Amino acid sequence: MEHEHLDEAQRNQSVDLETVVVELDSDPPSTSHDPVRSRPPINQSELFKALEVVERDTTAIAESFTSLFASLRLALSEATGSSVDHMQCFGDAAGRLQESVLDAATKGNRYINSCLRLNEEMKGVDTMATQLKILRRHVDALDVAVDKILRLP
Repeated sequence: MEHEHLDEAQRNQSVDLETVVVELDSDPPSTSHDPVRSRPPINQSELFKALEVVERDTTAIAESFTSLFASLRLALSEATGSSVDHMQCFGDAAGRLQESVLDAATKGNRYINSCLRLNEEMKGVDTMATQLKILRRHVDALDVAVDKILRLP
């Protein structure tokens, strides 16, 4: 809003300057051939008015640039600050992720080792299963034999 006010003031002052310059230029040139005498006399009050307008415009432009640079400095400061904040947040997230990955890798290794131990233990189960099948056949055979003995005519 302050920039808009300054811009409007600058436009008004520029219009004033153009009016003064046009008025100075609109004086009819002398028809004399003497360059010193051919120039109209300088109106000091008009000259001072023109200088005042130029000075006001220059001051307004300087203030506008000062405000612009202050805004840019603030925006750069905020961007830099948020970039630093984002980098810290990213560093924290990366650290937590690294901890989680290490924890998951450790648990995964424990699981794999447990599976390998179970696999080794299961290798003996095949032999034991075979022995159980043989034992079952023997028990079935014994049962048949006992049934025959008990059913004697």
